[in-house]
Amino acid sequence: MRLRNKPWAQELIKNNEQYILVEPTAMAGNWQKRFAKSQPLELELGSGKGKFILEQAKKHPEKNFIAMELQTMAAAMILKKQLAEKLPNLQILVANGQNLLELFAVDEISKMYLNFSDPWPKTRHEKRRLTAPNFLKLYQQVLQDNGQLEFKTDNQGLFEYSLVSMSNYGLHFEQISLNLHASVLADDNVTTEYEEKFAQKGQPIYFLTCRF
Repeated sequence: MRLRNKPWAQELIKNNEQYILVEPTAMAGNWQKRFAKSQPLELELGSGKGKFILEQAKKHPEKNFIAMELQTMAAAMILKKQLAEKLPNLQILVANGQNLLELFAVDEISKMYLNFSDPWPKTRHEKRRLTAPNFLKLYQQVLQDNGQLEFKTDNQGLFEYSLVSMSNYGLHFEQISLNLHASVLADDNVTTEYEEKFAQKGQPIYFLTCRF
């Protein structure tokens, strides 16, 4: 869903560059300099309005987090929340996931989150799905050797596609749930805005973790 642009967004971003970067250059391998401490670095690709990544950063002060979002307006909404929290272990990045290799160095990320990505259901749009082989190849390069990939969706078709795509690529599955909120994994689950809405309607949430 594309958010309507707000006139305050650009000014807010411009005045708070200590928390947010827009299509940065020369950041690959240098992300730890943006944080108060050098710690394991985790990336959410497509952070929406930021509920998940903000809660993760508060829950895990021993880790650093990057909220990566393509839409400037969504990133600005995350920034507003970050300005209230001022979390030292959270940075916001406005960029396209296709440019991961320009933004991050090899082995720079310890874990990646893909939460409720666009399913792109038409066959001709397969390469746009964030679990397609062309994206998995990017993740493999920026993730550390034992880095983990976590994926959640409400879309059964995308989940089934992702299982096949990841399996064919050679990933090793650690956890798989066809109904996350009814499973033992729910206790440690941090929800997104979309997730709460879907779960309230009784929609099952599909979930997996895997490693290359």
